[in-house]
Amino acid sequence: MTDTAQQQRLKAGIRKWKDRRNAVILGHNYQVPAIQEISDFTGDSLGLSRRAAETDADVIVFCGVHFMAETAAVLSPDKAVLLPEPEAGCPMADMITAPQLRELKARHPDATVVCYVNSSVEVKAESDLCCTSANAAAIVASVPSDTPVIFVPDKYLGAWAAEQTGRELILWEGYCPTHACITPDDIERARLEHPDALIMVHPECLTQVCRMADVVASTSGMCRTARETDVREIVVGTEKGLIYRMEMENPDKRFYHLSPAALCPNMKLNTLEKVLWSLQEMRHEVTVPPDIAERAETALRAMINSGG
Repeated sequence: MTDTAQQQRLKAGIRKWKDRRNAVILGHNYQVPAIQEISDFTGDSLGLSRRAAETDADVIVFCGVHFMAETAAVLSPDKAVLLPEPEAGCPMADMITAPQLRELKARHPDATVVCYVNSSVEVKAESDLCCTSANAAAIVASVPSDTPVIFVPDKYLGAWAAEQTGRELILWEGYCPTHACITPDDIERARLEHPDALIMVHPECLTQVCRMADVVASTSGMCRTARETDVREIVVGTEKGLIYRMEMENPDKRFYHLSPAALCPNMKLNTLEKVLWSLQEMRHEVTVPPDIAERAETALRAMINSGG
């Protein structure tokens, strides 16, 4: 990909202001290629959360969606966390609120609450443990077998974790609209069009889609599998942005997107211009009230410290 003169100027400006602010740029795997290129680190929610917790930068520019910046703010309270596009939200995270979770907990007072990181900081504060798609099964397995588990908000990731652990979970009816667009018909079509390909899907996909795929993995798990497998053709069942990173890391392999519908409009809201403006003006800082942050951090630390 060749940069235009305008992109080159923007990237030069970002580098200058990043140095001036002693900033680090974190870019999620679903970001547009230009954002991934200027990021110091790219990865999934778990990997970037760990980077946020470890960085010695003064400023974290989080090119993702709002809950990710909230997570960074909780884990790095002494740093300024900037979200270049404040409207970059997550529909799944909006599908459950703290009052709704409190009501569910009241109906199951003996349950341990595991919340997916794709949730608001207020929901995390009401939870016992937090997880990502990379370590959901491990986090669920860490709960004693005789303790009921509430899993929020993604019913499909929860169902996948339940299958992996043999546990029966109390699931909330949330889901990712982007991954829910991927259907069993997409898998069947991919088998016909690319009979020699490895088909990988994200565990946020429909349960039947996960059962039909060759590999079910987080975005980091997909990247690892793509590097390690001897298969030369891979069908990718997640948001299209991940394919750019896979192609950069594996130029000798061919990647196909499982469904053209699997695009997250919120992840595409960040641009080079917005990153530059964010650094120049320290705009759109994400903060979390101390009482909420303290409670959310307990759940988040379990996620960060997991080996998943």
